Amino acid sequence: MKTTLAALKKGQKAIITDFNTDAIPLKLLEMGCLPGNEVQLLQIAPMGDPIYINVSDSHVAIRLETAAEIDVILVTE
Repeated sequence: MKTTLAALKKGQKAIITDFNTDAIPLKLLEMGCLPGNEVQLLQIAPMGDPIYINVSDSHVAIRLETAAEIDVILVTE
């Protein structure tokens, strides 16, 4: 099922398929937020923004605005 990183629920895992290169900070790319890598939503801030993810063994907090630019496919276990 194709969706965006912003639509994941806590604990869900997904594979990054594509993203808007203009909307993604270079630092995220350097940390492994690249197509083909698995990402997991770890936590959501109390007000819903930012979200806390695990990608390539790096824990990163990103804004929902940025997460909405990252396309993913859900991993079913």
